[in-house]
Order: sequence, then C-alpha cells, then structure tokens
Amino acid sequence: MLADYAVRVEQSRGRRIPEPQHPYRNDFQRDRDRVIHARAFRRLEAKTQVFTRPFSDHFRNRLTHTIEVAQIARTIATQLGLNVDLVEALALVHDVGHPPFGHAGEKALDAAMREHGYFFDHNLHALRIVEDFEVRYAQFRGLNLTFEVREGIIKHSRDYPADQFPELAEYLLDQRPPLEAQLIDLADEIAYDTADLDDGYEARLLTLEQIRGGIPVFDRFFREAEQAYPNVVEKLKFNEAVKRILDRMVGDLIRNLQNRIKTEGIRSLEDVRGWGQRLATFSPEVEEERRGAKEFLHEKLYFSAALDPEKNDAERVIRELFEFWMANPASLPLSYQEKAGLEPLPRVVCDYIAGMTDNFIYEQYAQYCGTNHHGRH
Repeated sequence: MLADYAVRVEQSRGRRIPEPQHPYRNDFQRDRDRVIHARAFRRLEAKTQVFTRPFSDHFRNRLTHTIEVAQIARTIATQLGLNVDLVEALALVHDVGHPPFGHAGEKALDAAMREHGYFFDHNLHALRIVEDFEVRYAQFRGLNLTFEVREGIIKHSRDYPADQFPELAEYLLDQRPPLEAQLIDLADEIAYDTADLDDGYEARLLTLEQIRGGIPVFDRFFREAEQAYPNVVEKLKFNEAVKRILDRMVGDLIRNLQNRIKTEGIRSLEDVRGWGQRLATFSPEVEEERRGAKEFLHEKLYFSAALDPEKNDAERVIRELFEFWMANPASLPLSYQEKAGLEPLPRVVCDYIAGMTDNFIYEQYAQYCGTNHHGRH
C-alpha cells in the first residue's frame, strides 16, 4: 500500500520518447531493469569504493556498495509506504556517474576540467550516461528513463540552484525531490559509513582501539556484543557492533521521517515537493553520531597516510592521460573523436576517462604515458 505522499507510477511524467506499456512490468520496474542491464552498471564492479589496490577480494567495490544501498533503501521505503520500484531504480543508478579511483579520481578529473573552465560532477555525468552514452536500443539513444528517475539522479544528493543550471530547468529545481529520491542519499551514507569501518578494519588501517576510542556509539555496541557473546572471536563482535549501528541509523531514519510527516502535516507528493527543505533526515542525536563517525573515517581512513600513494597515483594517472588526449585528440576512440566535433574537447576527454574502470585506465596509461607507475599494468 502506497502512502498518500508517495510517487505513483501511473502519475509519472513519462519518458522523453513515449513507449507502449509493458504487459507485466510498470515503468519504474522497467527503468530499474534497464539500469541493471546497462554497461555503465556492469563497469561499477571494477571501480574503487575506498581502496584502489587489491588488498583483498572481500572489500566493497562500487557495484557491491550499490547493491547494499539498494537493500537499505528498499527496507526504508517499504516501512514508509514509498514507491519501492522507484527507490530501487534510483539506488541502483546513483553511482553510475563515478569515475575510476573513487573520490581521488573525481577530484583529479574535476581539477583537470577546471583548468579549461569546466567542472566534473558525478550526478550530471550519470544523467549524460543514461541520456546519451548507453547505446542499447534501436529506437533511441540512452535508456529513455522516466522523468522521476532522471530527476532523482540529479537531485538525490544535492540541490542545484536554478539560476546556475539553466540546462536542468525541466527538473523542477525550485522544488524538493520526492521522498523516494531524498532517502537515497541517506541510505548511501548508512551503507558506506558502516562498510568503510568494516573494510578499514579488515585492511588493518583502522584498529579496534582506534574505532572504539573515536566512535562512542560503536564502543557501546561493542561492549554489548562482548557481554552477549563473550567467547566468540573479536571480528564477530566487531561485526555485531557494525550491524547494530546500521540498524540504529535505518530505524532512526524511518521513525524520524514518520514523525516529521505527521508533525508537518505532509499529506501529498505536492506537500513534499513544496516543503522548504528536505524532510528525510536523522534525529539530532543520530545525526550527531553520523557526523562524528564520518569525521573519524575522513581523518583516520580516507586521508590516512597509508592511502596517499594510491591517491597520488590515481591523480597522476588521470591528470597525465587528460593532458595527453587534450594534446592528441586523434588518439581517442573514433566515437569520441566524432563527439569532439560537436562538443568541447575537455568535456569529451572527461567523458571518456570518467567511464573507465580502474583496470582499463591503467592499461591506457601504460599505452600512452609509459609505465612509470609502480609497475601497474
């Protein structure tokens, strides 16, 4: 049963190119399936989440992270009576615009673009992928997704000012996104805050003492796990604490949103869209815990000295390849050379690099810039 404030697929603003209804899948289900079958989605398997070098086969990559976000988002959406099909489509597509090498790659690509007066934004890039780069269908370019999915790609994690992004005018930038899109950003946050603790601990970049000292809520849950399971190995107590943090954040988000919907008198999708700010938030207490955990991860993991060699490597590879193709556009694949006739060259080079997996960009680097990079190939 859908809540009154949920998005209804039968009221969708539809696709750019109208298509007949499918006999047994609604439009949001079809969008979800188109994302799953897209090449950009498959490439997420070989894109970094936090660790670029293969420390272990068990660390998250962009694809497994995306599946975790979809699981969390579906759980939340079900409890709130939201449109689970739309939520799942948005969760699965939310990271397709990310370049290789995680945040280091995004930073390097943005820096390279800014030298030419442009910038890189992974949400806008994701929109370009689903609108243009995916070539699967005889009838149209891209995936021809519904308006609601395209809007969610743009608006799930930030608000774009209408005056600065006139090219996004159709996406109702003066309005909030539906709750289905709002909760994706928070599900993403829940997924990586807990997963990065796990991967950081497994990689031995974070010690149990560090985590217990830096994240009080983790310490509390770890103590509970020690009391409940005194004889199990440390890793299982660790897992128990992480699981309880995840559960706490999910439960808090559900309850807090239910309370806000009630107290603010939200009765329709129009109410959600017209509200002054986003309704989907954690309670003040859990928001403070989230912020503390995130600061801890930034300081002790994302910006730890142990990851510097990888990040520097990633930034150099992207910078040098970008400069190479700017100077030698004839070395780009034919389809990108054709695009360069229609669009600015920096944008075309950026599009090409952003689509690459970690493995493929190293191959390109070896081919065009020599192999002076830790012997990677």
